[in-house]
Amino acid sequence: MNAAPALHHDDAVHARRWWTLSVLCLSLLIVFVGNSSLNVTIPTLSRELGATTSQLQWVIAIYSLVFAGLLFSSGAIGDRFGRKGALQFGLVVYLAACVAASASHDMGQLIACRAVMGVGAAFIMPSTLSILVNVFPPGERTKAIAIWASVTGAAGAVGPVASGWLLGDHWYGSVFLVNVPILILALVAGHFLVPKSRDPEQGKLDPLGAVLSIVGIVALVYGLIQAPEEGWASPSTLIAFAIGMVVLTGFVFWELRAAEPMLDIRFFKIPAFSTGTGGMILVFLAMYGVMFLVTQYFQLILGYSPLSAALRFLPMAPIMIIVAPLTPKLSARFGAHRTVATGMVLVAVALTMFRGLDVHTSYWYVLASIVPLVSGIALAMSPMTAAIMSAVPPRRAGAGSAMNDATRELGAALGIALMGSVAASQYTHHVDRLTADLSPATQVAARTSLADALSAAHDLPTQAGRVLTAGAEHAFIEGIHLAVTAGAILALVAAAVVARYLPRDLAPETSMHGPIEAMEATAELGLGGVLPAFADSAD
Repeated sequence: MNAAPALHHDDAVHARRWWTLSVLCLSLLIVFVGNSSLNVTIPTLSRELGATTSQLQWVIAIYSLVFAGLLFSSGAIGDRFGRKGALQFGLVVYLAACVAASASHDMGQLIACRAVMGVGAAFIMPSTLSILVNVFPPGERTKAIAIWASVTGAAGAVGPVASGWLLGDHWYGSVFLVNVPILILALVAGHFLVPKSRDPEQGKLDPLGAVLSIVGIVALVYGLIQAPEEGWASPSTLIAFAIGMVVLTGFVFWELRAAEPMLDIRFFKIPAFSTGTGGMILVFLAMYGVMFLVTQYFQLILGYSPLSAALRFLPMAPIMIIVAPLTPKLSARFGAHRTVATGMVLVAVALTMFRGLDVHTSYWYVLASIVPLVSGIALAMSPMTAAIMSAVPPRRAGAGSAMNDATRELGAALGIALMGSVAASQYTHHVDRLTADLSPATQVAARTSLADALSAAHDLPTQAGRVLTAGAEHAFIEGIHLAVTAGAILALVAAAVVARYLPRDLAPETSMHGPIEAMEATAELGLGGVLPAFADSAD
């Protein structure tokens, strides 16, 4: 949490503090609902906009990439120039992006709108956090954050369900347009109910660091996402990887020289910080990589509607609620390193279980695979959050919180890029052999995505269509098998690293203080697969 001086609590501000909290919750609710809504929309975008697999990856990942890249700077801008102004700026940007997204006619426009949504979300999230801290006195702050966490957690669960319901009767743009009245309400109410505040110390900004980090990470993700289409050894892929490595190396050197770095690279010398950061990236990589693939599996192979698919993810919420509050006690008894390592092993077990998916797998087997995945993530998240925050000096708590959130967003983007691309490469390899004797148009359609392959199969003679349908479904499942295998190996390696390098005992602040704080940290998952947008606190 940003360690900023408290706002002067005059009578008017104090009297309406709970109304202010409602506006802050409403503002953050938009980020959760607006983003989680896209999870169940992926197959619809394939059908209605002809989205390729790489475009589907981009429309999810670009939000996280922009969000992560701007988190460090947007919080500092709000502290320096005014948090209320930053919040309302973020809401206006998000509103404009939602309207534009609802009217998009191709994937390029939609991806651009999602990037702009990431800009808005990056200003909304840290601003709401800083305002909450300044409005509520210490005695009420924990209760306020707990309410906030509950609202965002519920939003994460409701968002996909609401989107699934909308997609049953409306076009894909409705999942964006439904946010507009809520955004307008948050803007108007915020104008009257949210007080102005800023940090009088006004820390320096690091715009070059922000640009270098975004460019470098986007270049790497571009290489990962485009590789299945262009080829892993193609010039465009290799150039993207080279640009990413060079720019990120420049970012490291710049941050080491900067007087007020966006990210103090020296923190990575601290085992708790580096291990917690790496582990957090991997946890979210597994989470969102699996959800990206399983959402399509539910709808395109098992034949569930968007609403039915969304409902089948809801059991994640009670699993989180049961497991997350146990982590502080487990860490105190067995050590944070063993608790996190156990969580990583559970993630690896779950990913291995996903290798059992086929075209006729029952939902109950999928649920049985989700249980250890979510349980492992819930076990690992809070101790790793505490590890990151405990390694950062109190005066840099804002940077630690931003790093904590940025790792989650980066992990989400990498999960979609890495696991999605591994699956896409395997899918393309199988489909190319399957369609070698078919027309060039059918070959292109089949390679584009599973949805296009199934659509092309309907236009073929009966027997040929059945062969293409069965082959494409098999190819997609083989892609899932390869992707989850790679994820399981990474999780096992991470478990070994965490067990060796993560400290046994962590500072008792933040998520390791007690079950409520653990749930606050876990609420960043949205309890329903929403990309994270909740900052941890450290007073």
